Amino acid sequence: MAKTVLVINSGSSSIKYQLVDLETGEGIASGLVEKIGEPIDGNYKHEYKGEKHKLTEPIHDHEQGLKRVLGFFKEYGPDLEESGIIAVGHRVVQGGSIFPNPALVNDKTIGKVKDLAVLAPLHNGPEAKGAEVMRSLLPDVPQVFVFDSSFFFQLPKEASTYALNKEIADRYQIRRYGAHGTSHEFVGSVVPELIGKPAEGLRQIVLHIGNGASASAQISGKPVDTSMGLTPLEGLVMGGRTGDIDPAVVFHLIRNAHMNVDELDALFNKRSGLTGMTGYGDMREVMRLADEGNEDAKLALDVYVHRIVAYIGNYTAQMGGVDVITFTAGVGENASPIRKMVIDRLAPFGVKLDEEKNNVHTSEPRVISTPDSSVIVAVYPTNEELAIARKSAKIAAAGKDSYGNVFEPADYSE
Repeated sequence: MAKTVLVINSGSSSIKYQLVDLETGEGIASGLVEKIGEPIDGNYKHEYKGEKHKLTEPIHDHEQGLKRVLGFFKEYGPDLEESGIIAVGHRVVQGGSIFPNPALVNDKTIGKVKDLAVLAPLHNGPEAKGAEVMRSLLPDVPQVFVFDSSFFFQLPKEASTYALNKEIADRYQIRRYGAHGTSHEFVGSVVPELIGKPAEGLRQIVLHIGNGASASAQISGKPVDTSMGLTPLEGLVMGGRTGDIDPAVVFHLIRNAHMNVDELDALFNKRSGLTGMTGYGDMREVMRLADEGNEDAKLALDVYVHRIVAYIGNYTAQMGGVDVITFTAGVGENASPIRKMVIDRLAPFGVKLDEEKNNVHTSEPRVISTPDSSVIVAVYPTNEELAIARKSAKIAAAGKDSYGNVFEPADYSE
C-alpha cells in the first residue's frame, strides 16, 4: 500500500490542502477552502485525477470547512484510509525560538503555537486552530507541526541579531526568524544534483519570489543569511509588502498623517509593494502594464529588480563568492523577463543567461545560464508540500519528536 501524508495550510479565512504520495513525491489530490467566517458564501475546490469539484455555501469556521474537506475525500476520492495516510502535516509560519524542529501536535504544542501568534498574528492562530480541528477529526493519525522558521533557526548570530537594545530584544523575542524556510531548505537541497556539483562547500543564493518574496544565502545547504526578519515584511519588494524601508517612515506617518498601528500595519503589509506602486499585486499584470508603457509599472519593476540584485551582491560578499543562483516560486519559476532583468545586471561579473533556455515555459528544473557563465543560474520549482510531508512522515514513523513528545491517539470519546 502507498504511504501518504495530508498537508494542511490553514489561513485566517482559507485552508489549502494536498495529499502527497511519499514514494513518487506527487500530489494525489488537492483543494482549497475560501472565505471562512465571512458574511458571504465561501468556496470549496477539490481536485483528484484531473476532475475538479466545486461547492459554494456559507463556511462558519475551520471545523466546518475541514469536515467538508474530509467529506470530499470520501465522496470524490481518494479515500484517506485506503490511500495509506500515515500523518497530517501542518504548515506553521512562526516557531520562534521554541521550535527549531517539527513537533507532534498535542495540547502543549498547540498552546505554544498560539502563544507565538504575537510574532505572526495573521498566521499562527489559524494554523493552530487547523491542527486542533484535524486532531479531533482524525484522532488516530499523527499530526505534525512543520515550521517555516525552523530552517533559519541555524542562522549565525551575526545574521539573526538586530542592533536593538539587548534588554528589549530579549524581553520581546525580537530577532530575525526568516520565513519561507521550508521552500529555501527544499530547493537548496535538490539543486546540487541538478547542476552536478557536491553540496559540500556549495555557495548558493535561493530567490523565492512570488507574491511573498525572500532570498537566502546558503553554504553546504546551511543558511548563512536571509532577507525576511522578525516578520515576513523585511527584505525584497513583494505583492503587497514594502520590504526594506527606513523604520523612521513609521514615526513620520504617526506624527504627520496621524496613522495608528492598524493603519500602518495594513499600509506596509497589504497596500504597498507592487500593489501600492501600480494598483496590481500580480506580477503578470505589472509586466503587462510596463509593456504598454505605463511609467509607474516600469518603475515598480526596476525597484523590484534593484532590491533583488542588491541582496545578491550582499550575499555574494558574505559568502566570499557564489556558485549558483536559483529562482523559485511563482515569479521565479514563471516570469522569464524578471529573471533576465536580474541576470542582465550581473553581466559585468561574467554571469551569462542562455536566452533560449530562459524563455522555455516548463515546470521542469533546469539550468538557464550558458556553459561559460561565471555563476550557474537555475530554475527549480519549489515543493513545500513534499518537504512538509517528508518531515511529518519521519516523525510519524519514529512515533516521537525531538522535544520528547510521543504520539498518543487523541481521546475525544467523552
